[in-house]
Parts: sequence; structure tokens; C-alpha cells
Amino acid sequence: MGDSDDRWYYCLKHNRPEQGKRCWFADRMGPYPDRATAERALEIVRERNAREDARDGKD
Repeated sequence: MGDSDDRWYYCLKHNRPEQGKRCWFADRMGPYPDRATAERALEIVRERNAREDARDGKD
């Protein structure tokens, strides 16, 4: 497998979804199956954290 990657990521540096591994790995979240999901990356993380906090009994 080469460096070719057409999957979607959310770039924390540029605050936007990007296709492929354009930015440094520490600056991106993903991969995501499509642009729409990558656009929701921060929302998805907030939802997961809230679920885990509730499960752990945290506010």
C-alpha cells in the first residue's frame, strides 16, 4: 500500500475536512468514510466524551 489516501480527515490545524493525509498526523482526526462525517468530527468527539463521562458517573 502506498501513500495514496482518498479517505476524509478533519484537520485541527485548518479547522476543516480534508481528503487524504495532507497534514501532519497529530493535526488530523479520522479517517472518516465521507466528507459529511468528517465535517462532524468535533461533534462526534463531544458526543462520545459525554457518553463516556455519563457512563463513568462524571458531569
